[in-house]
Amino acid sequence: MGCILKGGGGLYSRVAVGAVLLAAGSGSRIGHRPKSLLELGGVPLIRRQLIALSGAGMDEVVVVLGHYADRIEEVVKEFPVTLVRNPNPDAGQNSSLRLGLQALSPKLDAVLVALADQPLINSQDINDLIGAYKKRPSGMQVVQPTVDGLPGNPVMFSTEVREQILAGDANVGCRQWQSTHPDQVHHWACSNKRYRTDVDTPEDIAALAARTGHQLKWPTDWVVTT
Repeated sequence: MGCILKGGGGLYSRVAVGAVLLAAGSGSRIGHRPKSLLELGGVPLIRRQLIALSGAGMDEVVVVLGHYADRIEEVVKEFPVTLVRNPNPDAGQNSSLRLGLQALSPKLDAVLVALADQPLINSQDINDLIGAYKKRPSGMQVVQPTVDGLPGNPVMFSTEVREQILAGDANVGCRQWQSTHPDQVHHWACSNKRYRTDVDTPEDIAALAARTGHQLKWPTDWVVTT
C-alpha cells in the first residue's frame, strides 16, 4: 500500500473528517423538484454522494434535509448517517450548513461540505480533496478546489473554522468566512471539472448530457407531463 510522505520523510497523520451533505433546497430553478433525487444510471444523486463519501472513509456524515425531507429520507435511510431537518430551509443554505456543523461530533480534525446536486463526484475526488487538505500550505484553514480559476465543491476546512462559523452571526457560512479571511484560504488549482459540475436548471441537465453523455432522469413520481 502506498503512502504520502511529508517533505521531511514522515507520514502524514490521519485526519478525522466529518462531512455535511446539503440537500434541503426547494429546487425552485428546476421546477420545484428535489435535485438530489435526479437519477444517473438509475441511482439518485444523493445516494451517489453518500456512496462517494463512504468510499472515501468519512468518519461521520450528516445529511441536512428541508424541502421534500420525507421523500429524500426514504432514499437514504439505510445509510449510517445522521439526518437533520432544517425547519426553515428557505432561510438559505447557511442555515442548513450551521445545523449540519452543529450535528457533527466535536472529535473531528476537519469538515467537508458537499452538495447533493453534483452528479459526477466520486470517492477518488473526495480522497484527492482530503489529500490536498493534508498538504495545504502552513496557515491555511480552508481548501477549495478551483478549476480554470473558478471555485468548485466540495470544500474542506478545519474545526477552528467550524467553531468560528457557529460562534458568528446566523448569516455567516463558509463563503462569508472565506471573504473575511482570504489569507487563510488555499485555492487548490486542479483540472478536475467534476468539482465544477452541478445542476440547478433544466439547461444544466441538457448541457451535462451534451458535454459528457450522462443523462439525468427524474424518478417517475417527479416527471412533469405536459
